Amino acid sequence: MSHNFCESCNRVRLTATGKLYLCLGQDDQVNLRDALRNGGLGALDAALDRAMVIKPKGHDFVIDRDKPQPALTRHMSVTGG
Repeated sequence: MSHNFCESCNRVRLTATGKLYLCLGQDDQVNLRDALRNGGLGALDAALDRAMVIKPKGHDFVIDRDKPQPALTRHMSVTGG
């Protein structure tokens, strides 16, 4: 976490509910289930393309032992990994 390795990160995480999280350290996500249900395979393909464009270049993990950090809006166990 002390070295920002994000520029070369090619990982995304798909939840069981169809949300594609683009980074463990940020809340950016694309809802693939809604895209597929509302627009079929074409919309799913477009949503995946959009997700790769908006994937963050870096995380927001801050290592500061003196100050408590606010938690993400989701726990790591929800996101998977």
